[in-house]
Amino acid sequence: MKTPILIACAHGTSSEEGAAEVNALRASISALRPGLDVREAYVDVQDPGLPDVVAGLPADAGAVVVPLLLSVGYHVKVDIARAVQGRPGILAAAPLGPDPRLAELLDQRLRETGVTDNDAVIVAAAGSSDATAAENVEEVAARLGTLRSNRIVAAYGASARPSVPEAVAMLREEAAGGAGAGRSAGAVDLGGRVVIASYLLAPGFFHDQLAKAGADLVTAPLLPSPVLAELALERYDAAVAGSRS
Repeated sequence: MKTPILIACAHGTSSEEGAAEVNALRASISALRPGLDVREAYVDVQDPGLPDVVAGLPADAGAVVVPLLLSVGYHVKVDIARAVQGRPGILAAAPLGPDPRLAELLDQRLRETGVTDNDAVIVAAAGSSDATAAENVEEVAARLGTLRSNRIVAAYGASARPSVPEAVAMLREEAAGGAGAGRSAGAVDLGGRVVIASYLLAPGFFHDQLAKAGADLVTAPLLPSPVLAELALERYDAAVAGSRS
């Protein structure tokens, strides 16, 4: 039996830097698994679109679509699910997150930025209208909370609440002694800064918006990191193993 093709399916971006980072991620996947056919696809913004990539596969080809996405949401449940529906041998793997290693990577980015224990941290995700996506982000934020003593909240760039600017304002209010939302100001020392931990794969529209949200610092996105390529291959292997069980 031929080894299934890995279709590394990203969201897509108009950012040249962001596109380069995602292409480098695909190259890292290939480098970790020499001989594996790794193909490019997107659910939005860029070409080739995932439906076209799937339609262009040989009739007898096996493939696994690995979402280069950080949570389950509309793109996974609808766009990717539709693309593989009715195609025998074409599977959809789980997205890269949530995963404890992503929280560890966020912790690494925070340390690189010089975050102290007194700083409040916002885990900032792109956002989705699907409630599962927010649950996935909350899971990663909670995991980050086991690694750090900071006040940590999750927030979103679109389609979910609180928005990142709302979270910044809430934490400013708490630091000033207001009630805010969630944990009371008296429950934690918020004498430091408000820091946004970018829970995004790469530079692009949503990451650019984080700089406008009013925080003191914004971390770099998750890429580049070997962790993401390792996770993509684990998702691929799990999908293949599940199809054979």
